[in-house]
Amino acid sequence: MRVVTRSRSRVLAAASRGSGEGLAPLTSGAAATEGRKSHKPVKRPWKRLCVAYEASNGEEGAEAEPLQVPVWEPQDWQQQLSNIRAMRSKKDAPVDQLGAEHCYDTSVPPEVQRYQVLLSLMLSSQTKDQVTAGAMKRLRARGLTVDSILQTDDSTLGQLIYPVGFWRGLLFPDQVMNLTTIFQSKVKFIKQTSAILQQRYGGDIPASVPELVALPGVGPKMAHLAMAVAWGTVSGIVDTHVHRIANRLGWTKRTTKSPEKTREALEEWLPRELWGEINGLLVGFGQQTCLPVHPRCQTCLNRALCPAAQSL
Repeated sequence: MRVVTRSRSRVLAAASRGSGEGLAPLTSGAAATEGRKSHKPVKRPWKRLCVAYEASNGEEGAEAEPLQVPVWEPQDWQQQLSNIRAMRSKKDAPVDQLGAEHCYDTSVPPEVQRYQVLLSLMLSSQTKDQVTAGAMKRLRARGLTVDSILQTDDSTLGQLIYPVGFWRGLLFPDQVMNLTTIFQSKVKFIKQTSAILQQRYGGDIPASVPELVALPGVGPKMAHLAMAVAWGTVSGIVDTHVHRIANRLGWTKRTTKSPEKTREALEEWLPRELWGEINGLLVGFGQQTCLPVHPRCQTCLNRALCPAAQSL
């Protein structure tokens, strides 16, 4: 295909010659005289470029196939993924036994199961899976439903979820948070969300990410995981472990600063059929091998393929 550009003035002139009609252009002298008579500057027409597409066979106007832009993807990602699968083949990480998909009671009605999944995700924020699983076990022993939570006083609820909380002072970095503040934050969000679910959803949970993140104390990570575990719908990839590991492996075109930005970067190139697998796979890998601090690169099958390992 060849791109042909023509000046619009040339196109119009050609059309005029072909039809024998049209105004003759002013000569330079005539233009000056005309300008003096009117005391106004002579207006000259803008020249515009007309772009035509010429097919390779010489026929103008023939339709051309749209240009295919290659999608960026990281180098060696398939081999890296295969190695991670091999390292995770035993499925013995904490997330494999104590994650949100293992924290609800399978004998209760589906809407109660979904509520328990959401509650476990709310408790899991900045909390180890083992601690979340212990809190969920104590809550289920009392009959964990929207109604039971709303009927439980704040002090009792705080004792049941102990020691779940923001132990690193994430809400107030310059202060040491006391247990009262921690439990008040968790209890407040749980109570507010439970009340909304009772009033608007009949004790069930919303079935969309926008509605889930509108609930008090529910962020994007929780919402996407709730969609996957509670509703069986893969809506996105997001987790702190995934964020860290994706950047270490070079799975983002440029360094990302938050899990949400990492999710967007991964979903641009990672095949959708892998979205459901990648979260649990990388979370367990992050718990056992690619640790936040002092990663175990010497035992990792990706040590020769990982940019971060090469820099250590």
